[in-house]
Amino acid sequence: MSTATPIKPASEPPPALVPREWHLRLDPLLLLAAVGLAVCSCIAIKGATVDDVPGDPLYYFERQIVYGAVGVLLMYAMSRLDYSRLRELKYVLYGFLCGSIVLVFGLATATRGSKRWIDTPLMSFQPSELGKVLLVLALAGFVVERLRGTGSRETTARVMLLGLVPTMLVMAQPDLGTSLVYVIGTLALLFVAGAPWRHFAALAALGAVAIALAVVALPAAGVEVLKPYQVDRLTSFLHPSEVAGEEGYQQQQSKIAIGSGEKTGRGVENATQTGLNFLPEHHTDFIFSVVGETYGFAGAALVLSLYALLIWRGLHILTIAKNLYGALIAGGITMMLLFQIFVNVGMTVGIMPITGVPAPLLSFGGSSMLVTFIAVGLLQSIHAQAREIGSKGPASVFQ
Repeated sequence: MSTATPIKPASEPPPALVPREWHLRLDPLLLLAAVGLAVCSCIAIKGATVDDVPGDPLYYFERQIVYGAVGVLLMYAMSRLDYSRLRELKYVLYGFLCGSIVLVFGLATATRGSKRWIDTPLMSFQPSELGKVLLVLALAGFVVERLRGTGSRETTARVMLLGLVPTMLVMAQPDLGTSLVYVIGTLALLFVAGAPWRHFAALAALGAVAIALAVVALPAAGVEVLKPYQVDRLTSFLHPSEVAGEEGYQQQQSKIAIGSGEKTGRGVENATQTGLNFLPEHHTDFIFSVVGETYGFAGAALVLSLYALLIWRGLHILTIAKNLYGALIAGGITMMLLFQIFVNVGMTVGIMPITGVPAPLLSFGGSSMLVTFIAVGLLQSIHAQAREIGSKGPASVFQ
């Protein structure tokens, strides 16, 4: 006598489709790196800016704490988001990216010759910072949409063109540093997607020609592509002592500050480069110099170790992502962060030009802090879903 297999009610989903609490599976090491850097930022800014605002020694410190706290909340909110749904919004995200940057030209007030920030009642918001995340999300969606043609020249050209449109808009603000971050993010997406090396060789050749035209050929013909101060920033790190302008002075003072910190630092009271304002922009672009002078090699090593942990976890998440879209997002975000860290720290020690790129989660600024935490939240979302789903075979990455 055969026994019939009971049929489950239609309303009951298969076990594999029952939702789980994947959003609680956060990466503790990634969380430690992000929060640890934010704490280091608050400590460094508190000591560096105590005399910057007369009558309010905690002005920058209190605001950075608020930015960090809100950033952690945004990170957790993003970690609970199903990032795969953002793939369907790629056109909306790309349109908002370009539109918000264009809006800057009409609403922003000029600061030191640049229009980058839109003043709001709560903070000065920089759309190009948010654009770093939006660019990765949108371009990753476009790459997945053209998955079958990933190795073709047409796909590479289209992705680069889509990346260069917002890049040129940011360049026109002018903001050379952020525009370079956009380029690196676009190249990272192509690399993760598997674009052939010959495509990167061709792009490198085109980039070299463009730089030669912008720096040498066009200025000789009377066409100014880069402003004189931008050219000085790009070349001052080669011989900073021979540059009479502000750019050479900044890097000289930065190296003096870092060198004077020695092993354990000079402390807040004796950090003369910072306290006497010899070190410019000590709470933003040159915050790593403040760490080096105030807390010495020990403090700088701690910050760099946290950065290394951040990048390592980002690369790890790239390898375990449940689909190609997640891998592209993780790769784009991680490479953007790595580039910003390398450029910012490099310019403070004199091996990179001054481009105004902030140190992620370390420099003062609401836009940079909040956007970086949003990016970390996306990495947490990718990690959480990958941990929940587990290994599904080689083909799962293309879902």
